[in-house]
Amino acid sequence: MKFSIEREALIKPLQIVSGVVERRQTLPILSNVLIKINADQLSMSATDLEVEMQAQTVIKGAKPGEITLPARKFIDICRALPEESRIEVNVDGARAVIRSGKSRFVLSTLPASEFPNIETSKNVLSFEISQAKLKYIIDRTHFAMAHQDVRYYLNGMSLETTDELLRTVATDGHRLALCETDAKIKQKENQQVIIPRKGVQELLRLLEETDNPAQVQLGTNYIRVATDNMGFISKLVDGRFPDYQNVVPQGGTKLVTCSRDALKQALVRVSILSNEKYRGIRLQFTTGLLRIFAHNPEQEEAEEEVVIDYSGDNLEIGFNVNYLLDAITASTSEQIELSLSDPNSCCLIHGVGEKNCKYVVMPMRL
Repeated sequence: MKFSIEREALIKPLQIVSGVVERRQTLPILSNVLIKINADQLSMSATDLEVEMQAQTVIKGAKPGEITLPARKFIDICRALPEESRIEVNVDGARAVIRSGKSRFVLSTLPASEFPNIETSKNVLSFEISQAKLKYIIDRTHFAMAHQDVRYYLNGMSLETTDELLRTVATDGHRLALCETDAKIKQKENQQVIIPRKGVQELLRLLEETDNPAQVQLGTNYIRVATDNMGFISKLVDGRFPDYQNVVPQGGTKLVTCSRDALKQALVRVSILSNEKYRGIRLQFTTGLLRIFAHNPEQEEAEEEVVIDYSGDNLEIGFNVNYLLDAITASTSEQIELSLSDPNSCCLIHGVGEKNCKYVVMPMRL
């Protein structure tokens, strides 16, 4: 195999696939990137056996073949070379010689036949959605995923398809984020899968805010997302996602509306003096005014006031300030609405006029 290519044209697909490669691998082949040349196309693949990334670029006058190269070393070499330089790669036996100008590098290789692929079953469902829409609903929910929870099904994001609708849901047991968008899906029965944390993070990194389409395929054990220059495959989490519908509060008796930025800034300031471990703050709702309090074991205190649109009974309730900030930050509207019932009930948060994204935060005892 032999090819010559501009540095910038090679780095882009390398960056797409290299995010999957872990620095410490149990199998040496998992530290390598698979490079294939067929006709006028150069394709690259990398995997950690859970997520597989693929990227393509056009190439001219190359000698076809396939080989695997050490991913980190290869991309570091390409990055270190001068801009607009031309890179020549020549594979001979178990060695790959990389030349550019007066630079020469020799890398060890492993045969392409050893490179593993994620096994995919027959497609169950296929649909098309714009990259911007898919990125939007993932971006608005992924932060609520659990991290290294023993309930492994919480360490991922639920992707649910219904007729003409695509929904993402994430929860760590203390909060929940839900977002949905219209999609060209034709099916009678709902389908729900759980994408693992790493798969969600890679998808979020790779999808662009463009109307260009993404082809989505859901199988019994995998999800595949493909665009013009990128392919993504992830195994699914084998588990049952919690019945979140019963968690979302319905018909809160106390409705609060206020400026999203004003509330966010007040919470950020108060959080400075909240308990570093528990992050608890106290909210006091009175007619037209919200008072926010925080204190810590050093007997330090913080207090803020925010003007709100509220005319119900007085209410005092505690929350984890990080959970509130994440939900408010995910919203894009200028006004935010909080729906509450009592000090022991969950709070429902969404942007005014933004009912497609909802956030639920459980209260804290302070």
